[in-house]
Amino acid sequence: MAEDVQTVRNVPAPFIEAGGKTFLDLLTSAVGDYRTADLSKIFGSQFVAGQDPLQAQAQQVATQGIGAYKPFLQAAAASTGPGAYKQFMSPYQQDVIDTTMADFDVQAAKGAQGVPAAAIAAGAFGGGREGVQRAEYQASSDRNRAGIQAQLRQQGFGQAQALAQQNMLNQLNLGQAQQGFTGQDVGVLSTLGAQNQAQQQAQLSAQQQLLQQQLMQPITAAQTYGSGVTGLISGYPGQTQQQITPTPSFAQTALGTGATLAGIYRGFGLGG
Repeated sequence: MAEDVQTVRNVPAPFIEAGGKTFLDLLTSAVGDYRTADLSKIFGSQFVAGQDPLQAQAQQVATQGIGAYKPFLQAAAASTGPGAYKQFMSPYQQDVIDTTMADFDVQAAKGAQGVPAAAIAAGAFGGGREGVQRAEYQASSDRNRAGIQAQLRQQGFGQAQALAQQNMLNQLNLGQAQQGFTGQDVGVLSTLGAQNQAQQQAQLSAQQQLLQQQLMQPITAAQTYGSGVTGLISGYPGQTQQQITPTPSFAQTALGTGATLAGIYRGFGLGG
């Protein structure tokens, strides 16, 4: 007589086994959702902050400022060269010269009247000595007159030349100042624009992180749940389960074999 077969298994507690099945169901569902998720909704250029309006304005100011110094450079160039002083000559220059010369002539005429008096005092009136004195006085007066006139003209030329030189430096300084002010404007606009862009980028990054967390939340929750189940399995003793399987008798075996053969026989259409 055949003996019954006895099987011994060490199985976890029913609630732990149920928890493991729940974990596998959760993880399977979460991974399936992740594999079919539209990642374009949480990754892409929509989460990159665009150019701030102030940054665009900074570029516009910088572009407009390129070459803005040229008019000043051209004006400075016009103040160079041998004839540049002419535009800075005082319009009253000739009036000053004429007035000064007229006054000089008056004073020279008064001085000429003293020559005869001096000749009379010296007893040489009407003689050649008086004529020499008159000639020397006139020559000296003419030299003085020419010297004063030349000095006035030279003074006017020097002033005009200095003004031309100063105008050239002024134009160059204005050109440099214009570039400097443009650079300051660009710097301020760029700094403020970068701050606004950084703030916008922080908001977009926070939004993207939230979407990523929402996508991963089912997997994270399943993993957390599985960690708890694993801890229970390792900390809770298993249960021994015995199962006895009776050994079929000869008659049962024969009947089973006969039923199988009959089924095959009918399958080939040989049975009634």
